[in-house]
Amino acid sequence: MSKATAVAYERLLESLLVAEAVPGWRSNRLKRLLRQPKRYLVDPALIAAALRADVAGVMRDGSLLGRVLETFVAAQLRPELAVSASRPRLHHLRTAQGRHEVDLLVELADGGLIGIEIKANASPAPGDARHLAWLRDELGERFARGVVLHTGPRKYRLGERIDAVPICALWG
Repeated sequence: MSKATAVAYERLLESLLVAEAVPGWRSNRLKRLLRQPKRYLVDPALIAAALRADVAGVMRDGSLLGRVLETFVAAQLRPELAVSASRPRLHHLRTAQGRHEVDLLVELADGGLIGIEIKANASPAPGDARHLAWLRDELGERFARGVVLHTGPRKYRLGERIDAVPICALWG
């Protein structure tokens, strides 16, 4: 497929509200950040339908489960951010060689940042927050909070300004 055709398809999917691009975050403080957007289907069920995967199939494939879960969280955050009075913006962060990646980054009106990692497990460990810890150390006070969203039932601390929080807290 040619690049022009791919771009046309991407624009069509975005116009039909089937897909959305989350831009890469930019900063002169961090070097070698990728600027390409991260693309999400607006409904995680579309992934399973396109792959002809049922619930059992998604649950068996850890990689697919992680992608469906990340798409689900992005789909839940999108309307919350849209109605927020401060109009925060959603980004993602990835360094050029993929050494550091943060699934979602919420940029607040005051310039503060909330980093979000999404994990398909019930009890993330501090190692699951290593990219958030890196971002916190690089940005200092601009890093407002880091959150590792997970499938478990409880909230707990993973590090300074970094917490593990159940995904269900998005509605609580």
